[in-house]
Amino acid sequence: MDLRDNEEEAAFRTEVQAFIAAEAPKAKKGISGEEALVGNWEANQAWFKKLAEKGWIAPAWPKEYGGASLSTMQQFVLNEELALNRVPRPMHLIIGLGMAGPTIIVHGTEEQKQEHLPGMLSGEDVWCQGYSEPGSGSDLASLQTKAVRDGDDYVVNGQKIWTTLAHMAKKMILLARTDPDAPKHKGITYFIVDMKSPGVTVQPLMNMADTHEFNEVFFDNVRIPKENVIGEENRGWYSAMTTLDFERSAIGSTTGMKQTVESLIDYAKEHADEPTSVLKTNPKMRYELADRMVEVEMARMLSYRVVSMQNRGLIPNYEASMMKLYNTELNQRIARSGMNLLGMYGQLSRGSHLAPNGGRNNYTYLRSVAYTIEGGTSEVQRNIVAQRGLGLPRD
Repeated sequence: MDLRDNEEEAAFRTEVQAFIAAEAPKAKKGISGEEALVGNWEANQAWFKKLAEKGWIAPAWPKEYGGASLSTMQQFVLNEELALNRVPRPMHLIIGLGMAGPTIIVHGTEEQKQEHLPGMLSGEDVWCQGYSEPGSGSDLASLQTKAVRDGDDYVVNGQKIWTTLAHMAKKMILLARTDPDAPKHKGITYFIVDMKSPGVTVQPLMNMADTHEFNEVFFDNVRIPKENVIGEENRGWYSAMTTLDFERSAIGSTTGMKQTVESLIDYAKEHADEPTSVLKTNPKMRYELADRMVEVEMARMLSYRVVSMQNRGLIPNYEASMMKLYNTELNQRIARSGMNLLGMYGQLSRGSHLAPNGGRNNYTYLRSVAYTIEGGTSEVQRNIVAQRGLGLPRD
C-alpha cells in the first residue's frame, strides 16, 4: 500500500483543490461539512449543482448516468479533499446517491435507471431505506413485512423502523417477504416504493439528541407495480447486500474524526492557563487526547487498506467490517473525550452562548450511541471479522 499520490492522483487532487477554492461556500473554522449543510440552503443547493455538473455528486456512477466514472483512488481523493475543506456534503441525498442509485445501476433495468437516477442527481428526490423492522434489525433476513402478488401489483403490509429521512423522502428502497415458505434469505424481494402511495404512514421517532432523523413507516395494503421490483422476485437479498456494501464502505470519515480531535486539542490549549483547566485538574487528559489522535491515524490506515484493495480490483469484505467497527467505536471514544475535557460545560446544547464549540460536543456525545448500531451493529461486524477474517466457526 503506497500512501503517496501517483502522478495522475496528484494532478487530480490539484484539480479538486482548485475547484473547491473557486466554487465552494467558504467554511467556518471548526464546522464540519455535515454541519455546514444546515447553513445557507440556497448557497448549498448552488454548490451541489456545481458538483453535479462536474459529475462529482455521484463520482462513481458511469458517465452515461450522470456520474464521472472516477477510479477508486480518484473517488478517495475527492472525498478526502471535500472533507479536509469542510464544505457542505449532500447528506440528505446519501441514501439515493450512495445506496439506492448504485444498486439500481447494478441490478435495475434500463427503464428503471432512466426513471429514478435523474432525480437523485438533481437533488429533487430524497430516498429512504426500508430494511429494519421492530423484530428484525441485526438479523435482517428474519423480516416479516409481506408483499403478495395481485395481478400487475404487489400488495404490501407490515412495518419498518429507524427509517432515516422517511419524513422527507419521495421514494424508498424496500425489502419485503414474497415467499413465506422459502428459506429466509431466499424469499425476499427488493422494491422501489413511492412514499405518497395510499396506505403509507410515516410517524417520527426522536433520537437522544432530540433531532428528527428516524421514523416508523407502516404499510397498509400498499400497492407497488411489478415494474418497481429491482432484480428478480425472491432474490432481493442479493440486491440488498449490494446496497449494504455501498453503505458500509461510506460510514465513518477519518478526516472528520481527526478534525474533531484537533478542535478538542485547540480548545485545551486555549484554556490551559485557566485555574479550572482540565489539563491542570486532570493531567491524564493530555494522554487521552494523544490516544485519540493516534487512534485516528490507525483509522486512516484502515481506510487506506480498504481503498487500496478496491483499487486493485479486490472486494473488501471483513476488511470493510473492521473499518466500520473500529471507526464507529472510535467516534464514541472521541465523543467521551470531548465530554471529559469540557466537564459540565459539555452538557450545554447548541444555542447556549456559554456552550463551548457551539454546543457540538453535546450533540455528538448523544448522537454517537447510534454509530455502532446503524449499518450493522458492532456485534454483527465482529462476527463477520471472526468468521470471514479469522476463520472461526459459527456458534
